[in-house]
Amino acid sequence: MSSILGISAFYHDSAACILKDGKIIAAAQEERFTRKKHDPSYPKNAINFVLNYANLKLSEVDKIVFFEKPFLKFERLLETYVGFAPRGFVSFAKAMPIWIKEKLFQKNLLFNKLKEHDHEYKSDINIFFSDHHLSHASSAFFPSPFHEAVVLTADGVGEWATTTVALGKGNNLEIKKEIHFPHSLGLLYSAFTYYIGFKVNSGEYKLMGLAPYGNPIYEDKVRNLLDIKEDGTFRLDQKYFNYATGLTMTNKKFNDLFGQKPRDPKNDMISQFHMDIAASIQKVTEEIMIKLSKSIREEFGVRNLCLAGGVALNCVANGRILKEKIFDNIWIQPAAGDAGGSLGAALALWYEDQDNERIVNSNDDMQGSYLGNEFSQKEIELQLLSAGAKFKTMDYEDLINETSELLSNEKAIGWFQGRMEFGPRALGGRSILADPRSSKMQKNLNLKVKYRESFRPFAPSVLKEDLSNWFDMSVDSPYMLFVSEINPQKKIKMTDDEKKLFGIEKLNVKRSEIPAVTHVDYTARIQTVTKKTNKRYYDLISKFKEKTNCPVLVNTSFNVRGEPIVNTPTDAYNCFMGTELDYLVIGNCILDKSEQNPDLKKDYTKEFELD
Repeated sequence: MSSILGISAFYHDSAACILKDGKIIAAAQEERFTRKKHDPSYPKNAINFVLNYANLKLSEVDKIVFFEKPFLKFERLLETYVGFAPRGFVSFAKAMPIWIKEKLFQKNLLFNKLKEHDHEYKSDINIFFSDHHLSHASSAFFPSPFHEAVVLTADGVGEWATTTVALGKGNNLEIKKEIHFPHSLGLLYSAFTYYIGFKVNSGEYKLMGLAPYGNPIYEDKVRNLLDIKEDGTFRLDQKYFNYATGLTMTNKKFNDLFGQKPRDPKNDMISQFHMDIAASIQKVTEEIMIKLSKSIREEFGVRNLCLAGGVALNCVANGRILKEKIFDNIWIQPAAGDAGGSLGAALALWYEDQDNERIVNSNDDMQGSYLGNEFSQKEIELQLLSAGAKFKTMDYEDLINETSELLSNEKAIGWFQGRMEFGPRALGGRSILADPRSSKMQKNLNLKVKYRESFRPFAPSVLKEDLSNWFDMSVDSPYMLFVSEINPQKKIKMTDDEKKLFGIEKLNVKRSEIPAVTHVDYTARIQTVTKKTNKRYYDLISKFKEKTNCPVLVNTSFNVRGEPIVNTPTDAYNCFMGTELDYLVIGNCILDKSEQNPDLKKDYTKEFELD
């Protein structure tokens, strides 16, 4: 038996994974354990978890691999600062001590941290380093259901690369084309995230969700920032940006171009201007991704596409690529960001460096992305009792029936079952569920449960066999990474007065038979559910369909804004008691909010920092 531990850390979304003979055994982000969103620190807890799950001590692990190469990253930083000098001296002065003291000699840093896990671990000879974009590409190709595929990776920046095209065949993966820093689609999108007042490396998905409320009237001004070629390659005009050497993403020239300073999230409301800006950058991003996809399909002639990197989490752009039918098949790594780099680095080492045979799984090798922690019924009950919870236990069929009945009566339910998801999406393991037919549910969940902005959309989980009856899509979407329109037969036409509404006013218009998951542009971010990947969740939706004739549930992550998705039963109970969730269903236990000790109620409205 051969084992590989993969690690990503020190930027954002630190994580760890473990392989046994090339099979993915376990993977998790550090944030789930520390309760710090996007935690960049050394993933001590995540490493402990994956080792324990694999029943291995660190000294028994054959190889350890880090997801990027620190020396190349340091080279890029130095060359960037030299190239832009004397600009950026303050940023340079801040960055260098940390790099010289810690990051540059990362092998030694990792070795010293790893020793703390196991006193028998005594040599760094088994520590390796992967290229950042190769790690991303490997995370997308090797678990995919394709023997051959072209892999498009786009993010902020790795060592030098910001966008890469790789060709995968069998157990081989080779990067063929690259776009280098400072020209970055990920950083361009993050610049607008910053400009609108959301957190960089955290709030990009909010920018995407805001876009449908606006009109792309600033599209031409966005195009002033970059030069887009017909093949999708691009160059950013650095006179508008400050990210290469500064402490902010944009500068005064950027502000002057669009006519406003960056929004102060503490003092400035989101206006129609910000919605239109969001719509404009989203449109340009989609255009670039479509052009890149078309050019690589034409150049390489491969019918399958894999996507990874932070930009691959832009499910609206993904949906556009799918709708254009550029490729016959598309597969996206569910942990597409830096967390997934830990997995990709391990897989690259297993297949590329060790030349192991690859057997392609017709579904994929991610096991539904249920790769995290799980708890026995006994462990669940002990944690609930320790927290002071009042609960009743039910047998399986009664639990499914009772939960579906509560959902059909418009109750909001915390759902904690099986293994935790790896990646940013809740997929029915650590989810908040609700009735999509309710006109008030979208607003109520945002304001009373998630404590977040009212414009934020919610995703539907739908039985795979019912997908095309409810959505204008026929392709499986198990990881909630494609956006599609509602089936025309389920839409509700807008009146002339409703069509005249602007901005957030659009939110109150009922657009379909499932308004809680229908965004203002008639789209939804879809998760398809099968019995094979998640039987309990499948059975729940099936029972809900039996009662309501609707095979769809609202599915959002089990957390409040700024909080990592819950990991343990204790986390789940705390979130349950800190929000206006009506019920908690965890293992075979069901908890009614009205029966809980009111002294245990928590205030989660300001518990976590806005992202």
